[in-house]
Order: sequence, then C-alpha cells, then structure tokens
Amino acid sequence: MLGADYSTKFSPWLAHGCISPRFIAQECKRYESETGIVNKSTYWVVFELLWGCFFRMFALKYGNQIFFLDGTLGRQAHGSHPNSRRWGLNPKHLQAWKEGRTGYPLVDANMRELHATGFMSNRGRQNVASFLAIDMSTDWRYGADHFESLLVDHDVYANWGNWCSAAGMTGGRLNRFNIVKQSKDYDKEGEYVRHWCPELANVPTKFIHEPWKLTKDQQKEYGVRLGVDYPNPLVPPTSDGSSGGSSGNGGYKNYGKDGKSRSSGKKNDYNPNRGRGQRKDMKSLKQGSYQFRDTGDNY
Repeated sequence: MLGADYSTKFSPWLAHGCISPRFIAQECKRYESETGIVNKSTYWVVFELLWGCFFRMFALKYGNQIFFLDGTLGRQAHGSHPNSRRWGLNPKHLQAWKEGRTGYPLVDANMRELHATGFMSNRGRQNVASFLAIDMSTDWRYGADHFESLLVDHDVYANWGNWCSAAGMTGGRLNRFNIVKQSKDYDKEGEYVRHWCPELANVPTKFIHEPWKLTKDQQKEYGVRLGVDYPNPLVPPTSDGSSGGSSGNGGYKNYGKDGKSRSSGKKNDYNPNRGRGQRKDMKSLKQGSYQFRDTGDNY
C-alpha cells in the first residue's frame, strides 16, 4: 500500500468529473485488445468502476435513506434482521480512531495517511470502516462524515453507500474484516505500518501487526512502550485466523440471512482475477462479461 503503482489514483479525477468511468473502462478494453494482455489489473479497475456506478444507482433508488443510521433496512435494523446491532458512541474512542490511535497498526496507519494526504486505499477504507462500525459498534455515520471532510476524492454516493454497506445497513452480506489477517495479507513485511506509525519502526515483522504481544522486555528492546509510545488496543484483539486455515475470503466473515458465518466451500470456485484475500467477485463479472453501448462519444 506504499508507492505510486498499487492503485490507479484516478479516483479524484473521477469524483470531480474530470474523466468518466466509461472512458477508463474503454481504455482498459482497448489495451487488452491491442496487447493481448488480459489480467487481474485491468479486471479489477473495471470491477471497481462498476461499484462506483452501482452506488450512484443505489442512491438514486433509496435517496436520503443512505444517510440514516438504519440505512435502507429501516425498522428491520431493530432486531428482525441478522445485521441488526446496538450502536454506540464513545467520543474518546471515535477521536482515537480519527487520529490513528486505536492500537491496531493497520487501522492507525491508514487513518494517519488519510489525515496527512486526504487519500486512503480501497483496501484501507474497507478495513477502517469495518473496524469502526463492527468492532467498535460506533455509529457509522461519524465515519462517513469524517471521510467526507478529508477525502480528496470524496463522492457522496460511493462514500455514504459504502459506509452504509460496511455497517450492514443495506441488508446485504455483513463483511467483518479480521484486521490482523488483513494486515499480514496486504502489508506482509510491515513497510506501510512502519511508514505511518514511526513509533513502531524498530518492531520486528513478527510483532509489527500485533504489538500487544510484546513483553515488557521486548518493548524496552524495540523502543516502544505500549500505552505510552503506542496505544493499547481499543477493543480486545482477535487472532489472524491462520491456525484454522483460510477460506480465501480476505479474512472477513460472511454472514447469511440466518446470521451464520458463510463461505462458498467449493473447491472449484476459482477465478484467476481474484488474488489472495480478495472478496468474491460480483456475479455480473464472474466471466469478465461487460458490454459498452455505443453512445457516439467516449466520455
């Protein structure tokens, strides 16, 4: 999650109407046609463009409901739906989340990057949103509002639609991200965390994503005192789930309508465009099938 090439950086230009998703998707298609290179990079660019377009249509359909605490679930969010939850608000904890002082290095690194640059990767946004809404059980609208105030690529439809979805208030699958596992999947050596959390710079890779495991002697050795130089976790830590194996779902739990954890369980459910830890593809893109209507212009 460091450097210029892990994402397209098109989002600010898309958000402000400087370039259209149709044009970018057509350029991806042209590149594939001219070079014969069809890979996960072009696939996921179009995939995310479609998500952006989806949330515009979602907002058109549901209107102001995407700004409500209960989202599009409405009264179902008060107990009858599996995604129902009791929301809380601890101002000190919310402020710690905003400032990158949760005690979870991946969350803290992303929040500090957002504050310093106005940008955060898509992977980071999913993790910090899941952490605030699900792990902290905090009114998710405070997170959406914070993003709106800082993001250089803020798009009201994508931001509020994604936050509403992350909180489970759209009624779809609730994705609870395992922060530790996500950290190890996407920042394996800890370079990203060390960059944005310099107080952890000397912590070895073994502990970089779980500093709460450091003994008193190790804290002294690596120059970081938990609760002083770097905060203790705001919520009780969970394991990375590695001991029980991974279903390839990105370290989050998928909940069905009955509220029970779900995984596909299909050994042949393979898609070459889905890297380790990436979520299951949208059905419309399983075969890479998308069509463009000829509107007479490319913009």
